Amino acid sequence: MSQLNKNPEDDNDLRTLGNYLGLGMQLAVTVAVMVLLGYWLDNKFNTSPWLLIIFSFLGIASALYNFLKTVIKLPEK
Repeated sequence: MSQLNKNPEDDNDLRTLGNYLGLGMQLAVTVAVMVLLGYWLDNKFNTSPWLLIIFSFLGIASALYNFLKTVIKLPEK
């Protein structure tokens, strides 16, 4: 019976909420991958801590860029 009274706007709200929930995970994973890559490269080339620092900043910058790009594209309610 609940399927008959289902509001189509509820589906739209859930999709919008899903977009926002994924943004935090995307931000964290991007930064973490870049930090781990910098750490690995530092160990490989014995350049500690320079590549870790460079890749950390690159990870933060690219994560924020993707975050802002996605938020700007999301529809307003």
